[in-house]
Amino acid sequence: MTLHNRRILLVIAGGIAAYKSLDLIRRLRERGAQVRCVMTAAAQQFVTPLAAAALSGERVSTDLFSLTEESEMGHLTLAQAADLLVVAPATADLLAKMAHGLADDLASTLLLATEKPILVAPAMNWRMWAHAATRANCAALQTRGVRFVGPAEGALAEGESGVGRMSEPLEIVAAVEAVFSNHSRLKGRRALVTSGPTYEAIDPVRYIANRSSGKQGHAIAAALARLGAETVLVSGPTQEPDPPGVRVVHVESAREMLAACEAALPADVAVCAAAVADWRVEAAPQKLKKQKGPPPPLTLVENPDILATLSRAGNRRPRLVIGFAAETEKLIENAKAKRQKKGCDWILANDVSAVTGTFGGDRNAIHLIDAAGVEDWPVLTKAAVAERLAERIAGTLARKEAAE
Repeated sequence: MTLHNRRILLVIAGGIAAYKSLDLIRRLRERGAQVRCVMTAAAQQFVTPLAAAALSGERVSTDLFSLTEESEMGHLTLAQAADLLVVAPATADLLAKMAHGLADDLASTLLLATEKPILVAPAMNWRMWAHAATRANCAALQTRGVRFVGPAEGALAEGESGVGRMSEPLEIVAAVEAVFSNHSRLKGRRALVTSGPTYEAIDPVRYIANRSSGKQGHAIAAALARLGAETVLVSGPTQEPDPPGVRVVHVESAREMLAACEAALPADVAVCAAAVADWRVEAAPQKLKKQKGPPPPLTLVENPDILATLSRAGNRRPRLVIGFAAETEKLIENAKAKRQKKGCDWILANDVSAVTGTFGGDRNAIHLIDAAGVEDWPVLTKAAVAERLAERIAGTLARKEAAE
């Protein structure tokens, strides 16, 4: 596709890879894009504003407090006038500023103030890319909808080799084109996602629950919304922020979650990522007091099965129902049995043993099980899992519609 009249705001941060940004400007303009550049002070140590201006045909902005810029345009208008913000190279420093909401120069202020899509092309030493702080910052940004391209593996500036090399300009251009081509793949579709744990009251103070951070479910809801789906997220109690562009229904118990899911029907796709408690307690009306002797008995009652209920919803059944199987042993065997028992279309199996760090972590290893068999995915960030799943959902729904 071309990028005719697409307005790209290119943020160039400091790093030797900044030289590639000049070629990126040329490649974007070849495809019809309008490119306006913002350069950090560090970026100007590697390439000049004059070079970026000559290639883009536009003034290059560098100063947050430029009186001329403020009187003619305003620094916040720069971001709002763009269709997409591209950060290339995206240094560890700038990614950290983005993740933590810092705004101490023009580039970081624009990235904090914008509501437009953001695509970043990281570039740094492999140790910096592998550092836990950088990984956490990238995971946070992906959860908020920031798209990543790269980094690649290869020779680095320090004479070393590893993952941290900025993607080549044509790869970044392809990622830019994908942003615009994919934005409406699920337009007109309705999606339902469940996320987080459920809390089942023992009394007004205590509860039982399953482990779940909600990171994966929230990321899936955000990814479906980015593809244009009208998305409802039914979430149990989590610390995750509500994803942008998603209608969120907050619940506590399994019964509340089921009621919210049924109210959200009809839907084209339902993704049941929540860790729903299998049982609830016959709750006491008042707080149970600690007394001498044996603890009070807890009578457990089976909770409704949300995945099975949605899978057997008759003419209100979503066209695609997807569940998760969090297992600690016999992963594939148990997941296949769960898919048959629940009647859903796909099961996403993942190992949640303590050694995997899946619970509360930012990465996940998925095995997608459907009627055709098992598809093993590599270890990915939860945000990347969500993107890959959303794309697969979009393609499957399109094929189903074409076959009808």
